Amino acid sequence: MKIVQCVPNISEGTDLKKIDRIVAPLKNQKGFKLVNIEADSDYNRTVITIIGDPDEMINPLLKFIENAKLEIDMNYHQGEHPRMGAVDVIPFIPIKDVSMEECINYANLLAEKVASELTIPVYLYAEAAKTSKRRNLPTIRRGEFEGMKEKITLKEWEPDYGEAKIHPSFGVVAIGARLPLIAYNIDLGTDDEKIANNVARAIRKSSGGFAFVQAGPVFLEERGHVQVTMNILDFKKNPLYRVLETVRMELKRYQVAVLGSEVIGLIPKEALLRSLRYYLLKDNEEYNKEISFLEITNLAKKYLQLRDFDSNKIIEANLGD
Repeated sequence: MKIVQCVPNISEGTDLKKIDRIVAPLKNQKGFKLVNIEADSDYNRTVITIIGDPDEMINPLLKFIENAKLEIDMNYHQGEHPRMGAVDVIPFIPIKDVSMEECINYANLLAEKVASELTIPVYLYAEAAKTSKRRNLPTIRRGEFEGMKEKITLKEWEPDYGEAKIHPSFGVVAIGARLPLIAYNIDLGTDDEKIANNVARAIRKSSGGFAFVQAGPVFLEERGHVQVTMNILDFKKNPLYRVLETVRMELKRYQVAVLGSEVIGLIPKEALLRSLRYYLLKDNEEYNKEISFLEITNLAKKYLQLRDFDSNKIIEANLGD
């Protein structure tokens, strides 16, 4: 059986009843399962994770996008996370017995249906991108929903599917194929966004930090502190512990501590093991990569200060059935 992970992001993170109505077509389906719904009111965004047979996902995803089209009006949306559509992004991620090329085909299949049946423009990104300029999602999204009204009319920014005009209330959506990335955020013990920005600059590739790391600052109003929010595009090249320890080091100059961290969506087991090995060996403790998901979870909470984390957020823990 082919197994992919698909992680749609919607531009709604506060109205739980609305989120439930949008996500309904992804529940209790044959061939795949809905494993995570993670809403954030500060970002006003919800990350949804489904895992299973990609052939069974396409039609439910189309209905899910249609529900978002009916429920979300981007003209009234505000939030800390950059966005350009009611459903902002949908990546297909190979997990087991499926190639990247197949995931690209699924991205194109869904994109064609979204454009033709729902009249929503689609940009292909990451491995599915048809040009190098569109591989990077932040580049496509630059200008966000408001700026996309004019951007889409430019010759170089015509959508890959659909007409060169945004849907007036939905906007546009990016659909792609990529390897697993880790959406990883670190909470700082301060409300000074300038400090978070300085730390983000120190760790992200674009300003001289780590390759494969995108990072920026955000203030979490509900929690009353700032956060460095990031995507780790290749955890094998830049493991979580290296990013976290660099942030801790950078914060010393401001006499600020790390309050905790969080993973948005799911994370590969190997990504956690690579960091736990570092911390266990540092503490002269025995490292055994065959430990249970429960043990991995407890150690990740201890060493990575992960909050709101349990075994269900580990990809492999969801593949048993």
